[in-house]
Amino acid sequence: MAIATTHTRRGAELLDAARAGDENAFAQIVEDYRTEVHAHCYRMLGSLHDAEDALQETFLRAWRGLGGFNGRSALGTWLYRIATNACLDVIARRPRGRALPIDRGPASTSRADVGQPLVESVWVEPYPDEALGVVDGYAAPDARYEQREAVELAFIVALQHLPARQRAVLIMRDVLGFSAREASESLETSVASVNSALQRARKAVDERLPERSQQAALRSLGDQRVSELVEAYTEAWGRRDVSAVAALLVEDAVFSMPPWPSWWRGREMIAGFAGDESCAEARMVATRANGQPALASYTFDGETGRFVAAAIDVLTFDGGLIREMTAFVSPEMFPRFNLPPELAA
Repeated sequence: MAIATTHTRRGAELLDAARAGDENAFAQIVEDYRTEVHAHCYRMLGSLHDAEDALQETFLRAWRGLGGFNGRSALGTWLYRIATNACLDVIARRPRGRALPIDRGPASTSRADVGQPLVESVWVEPYPDEALGVVDGYAAPDARYEQREAVELAFIVALQHLPARQRAVLIMRDVLGFSAREASESLETSVASVNSALQRARKAVDERLPERSQQAALRSLGDQRVSELVEAYTEAWGRRDVSAVAALLVEDAVFSMPPWPSWWRGREMIAGFAGDESCAEARMVATRANGQPALASYTFDGETGRFVAAAIDVLTFDGGLIREMTAFVSPEMFPRFNLPPELAA
């Protein structure tokens, strides 16, 4: 079996009990596998909300299908198979993959060129990996990507550009460590088809990914240095210090804030936002998203006199500087990050 898991024996025992009608045993299976299956659905769909729906559908199908599970594969493999097909059904209803603003048009040439937000579900959503429990390391010996690496923004966006079945094959083979045979059985296709799809998917993803993952970049900096950089960035924005913000960015840095389709490129262009008096006073709280440092941004509400949830800003590092800032203007996401909806002034 390709997938390494510490609860294989426990899963078999729980499965036997669940098949005998023990609902508590099945509830424990759900608890044991929820985190990893949820992350799998997010990789497939690029959306936290869609992943949660697919997760629920997965376990509903699993409960209904307990009697037909013959035990030839491990419990985890069986659940991933169900989850993959549940996600493929979602994608069939919404075939266009989610994206970030940089994928949808040229950079804006003015900070005033914000436009109107696109309210339809076209954007990748941030993933609260720490709150949901994504673990470090590889899922299996044959996996090519670390589990936390495989929720990084760049990786998720690259996946969304793949056709659905190529996406499924790459995740099963290179993230979960499935064998070609296991992947072919899950997708009810041939090993040759899986190998062909994997080759095309790897080429497409490699063309979109940076040379070094964020996990590698963060390890090279070390936790203390990363914390210092995040703190410096937070303080610079708090002081509206344009020069200090600029000093923390690479020259061709990128800033976007979905659901607004506009995005900006360039150190000076982006740093100028810090000095824009039209921007509301804000406070930032350190968090993590997509395996990367992030900041929860709260803006001042003059009516209540409090700071209210505004955006989750995911930071992407390049060496000791920031390359990308993706501000997900999604205050409804704050509870999923275990963040309060507002702060006292």
